Amino acid sequence: MLGPPGAGKGTQAERFARERGVPRISTGDILREAGHSGTELGLAAKAVMEAGRLVSDAIMIGIVKERLERPDAVPGFVLDGFPRTVAQAEALDGMVDDRAPLVVVDIEVPDHTLVRRLHGRRICRVCGWNAAPGATVCARCGGSLVQRSDDGERVVLERLHVYLKDTQPIVEYYRRRRTFRSVDGDQAPDAVAADIASAVAAVLGGRA
Repeated sequence: MLGPPGAGKGTQAERFARERGVPRISTGDILREAGHSGTELGLAAKAVMEAGRLVSDAIMIGIVKERLERPDAVPGFVLDGFPRTVAQAEALDGMVDDRAPLVVVDIEVPDHTLVRRLHGRRICRVCGWNAAPGATVCARCGGSLVQRSDDGERVVLERLHVYLKDTQPIVEYYRRRRTFRSVDGDQAPDAVAADIASAVAAVLGGRA
């Protein structure tokens, strides 16, 4: 699942995975898990994050590879936040070479909509859960909601700039494949979910 910050890919990835009984694999989640695992890769990732640096392709690829080899990911999975570079995309091709086709869905949303969404987004102060629009307390733990520190308007515009520079090449890497689909993310969440399901079904010949 690809898309810029604010496109709703995390929400849609979680929904798609839940409805099909496969794991949603979020890089944020697996990095946090790796940091507590005590493995060599996990400790390396933790040290990098604590120093405020980006986790390297080599570490990220190793952690994702380990996650995809677990039994619950054998029937399928939904990736959210990986790959973020062309090198990671190339490595992912090798990881799934003997599996079912890798379906790539890019959620497209206009910049002005992304800025509005991100600027108005709230997360739980206690558990970090992303709140639904209009929510006043966290649906997961009941905690109070606050604006993310990286959701101020100026920071949002910079994040979108970084996405276009660093992540858009991944879209171009996949665009020519028959397993690539774009969906309109500038509509109600249920409509986006329906379009994603239709796109995946079209790629898999009716199976989604």
